[in-house]
Amino acid sequence: MDISVVVPLFNEIESLPELTSWISSVMDDNRFTYEVILVDDGSNDGSWEMIRKLNTGNPFIKGIKFRRNYGKSAALNTGFEAANGDVIITMDADLQDSPDEIPELYRRIVEEKYDLISGWKAKRHDPLSKTIPTKLFNAATRRMSGIHNLHDFNCGLKAYRKTVVKNIEVYGEMHRYIPVIAKWAGFSKIGEQIVEHRPRKYGKTKFGISRFINGLLDLMSIFFVGKFGKRPMHFFGTMGTLSFFAGMICAIWIIWEKLSNLAHNIKPRQPTDNPLFYIALVAVILGAQLFLTGFVAELVARSAHERNKYQVEEVI
Repeated sequence: MDISVVVPLFNEIESLPELTSWISSVMDDNRFTYEVILVDDGSNDGSWEMIRKLNTGNPFIKGIKFRRNYGKSAALNTGFEAANGDVIITMDADLQDSPDEIPELYRRIVEEKYDLISGWKAKRHDPLSKTIPTKLFNAATRRMSGIHNLHDFNCGLKAYRKTVVKNIEVYGEMHRYIPVIAKWAGFSKIGEQIVEHRPRKYGKTKFGISRFINGLLDLMSIFFVGKFGKRPMHFFGTMGTLSFFAGMICAIWIIWEKLSNLAHNIKPRQPTDNPLFYIALVAVILGAQLFLTGFVAELVARSAHERNKYQVEEVI
């Protein structure tokens, strides 16, 4: 199979017929073998019934229905697991992504040997309340990830080589940073393509202030996990060791000061009267705690952890 199109959706019943018809037309015109995987993330507007109807008319349209709403990352991860195409295309269901971009995305993955191509909506039709936070996040992500050639990490329209999606895990709300996850997994040939951003035709945006806060927390998380997830002791152990030795140096200074005063017949002050005593005490305890945290984190990192198990109600 040439292409799998993975579409996560939540309450998008109005756009689904037009979107799937458009995708099928593009595939037929270019003679691609394909499948469209619609992942219903717990919709309550009848989207699943529409997917059933679309599947009846076109067997290349498949559906996965979550029992409840888990989020876009869960939908993408489940869609990736089900995808069979050599190239996987992701796009949003709200018709703001154009299926006409698919042939060029496919060509660049196959002919130019990219691991991942991320869309860049250079001209957006979003309000400033959404575009300004997006620009800030993209700038911060470029700096922290080292992927300097991407302008829009969170664009829903992306293309992946099959080996990429089968070797990465998307959980929580990490869909914003899939290029970063792919890079940490060793897929370094990441490109960008300017794509059309169409005005919203149906429904309403699901962007809110909570996503602004969650995005910042996710960025910090993905940076830490990517850098130290396989070796947490390198972070906690280093910080703990530095803190412990700083405390020991303070303690040695207090002891040396007391012995020096005794040698010169100077009445020494009590150690508890010296501010360095409390600094040394806190630093030693904190260092020991950080070291133990790193040790426990190492044990957790080496244990299997089932993070992506979701209640799938039905598959067609």
